[in-house]
Amino acid sequence: MTPLLDIQDLYSGYRGVDILKGIHLKVNPGQMVVIIGPNGAGKSTVLKSLFGLATIRSGRVLFQGSDITHLPAEQLVRRGIGFVPQTNNVFPSLTVQENLEMGAFIRHDNPAAQLERVYELFPPLKEKRHQAAGSLSGGQRQMLAIGRALMVEPQLLLLDEPTAGLSPLYIEQTFALLREINRLGISILMVEQNAKQALKMADWGYVLSTGENRFEDTGPNLLSNPEVLELFLGG
Repeated sequence: MTPLLDIQDLYSGYRGVDILKGIHLKVNPGQMVVIIGPNGAGKSTVLKSLFGLATIRSGRVLFQGSDITHLPAEQLVRRGIGFVPQTNNVFPSLTVQENLEMGAFIRHDNPAAQLERVYELFPPLKEKRHQAAGSLSGGQRQMLAIGRALMVEPQLLLLDEPTAGLSPLYIEQTFALLREINRLGISILMVEQNAKQALKMADWGYVLSTGENRFEDTGPNLLSNPEVLELFLGG
């Protein structure tokens, strides 16, 4: 099977300093893959490197077998990759619906049908579709950011800390929604601080430490690995 995403020997970072030091990572079609690790491990840098927010010095990134290592963000979206950064991921002065419509900017067809599908996934957004995004709660903003990324019907969704700063209720709701999105056939690569909960639903997980691969295995196997538990999951 050709991986949907294949990151090979990636060195990447900021201002000439490598944060990632030769990492590798794969996402197969239909998988949910989680990246965990301590603060400073380079988890978010993986996603930022793909979208040009960190500088790739060497290595390759393949999507569906094609090299996308240095493609601009717009071309990545056109190829079927959606990215939801951790912060600044909505336009607060625009309404909910305007934010979603902005997510469909590359489409040449009428996005009305996909808009309705997003509203079906996130009913609170439909109720608040005429409100400014800046008036939403943190959990609702995250729904909106994910919904906007779904407007282009991506094959792969990249999520950077989707539950950061959310209440326990919204954390559970977000994970449930991500499971549903994955069941719809969208592959997911997620950096997540709530590692135990994320690994429970992950097909595969990667543990990074100081910018390098430390462990990789199925989610359940990582959860039962004594060394992973002790060093990265709080025992």
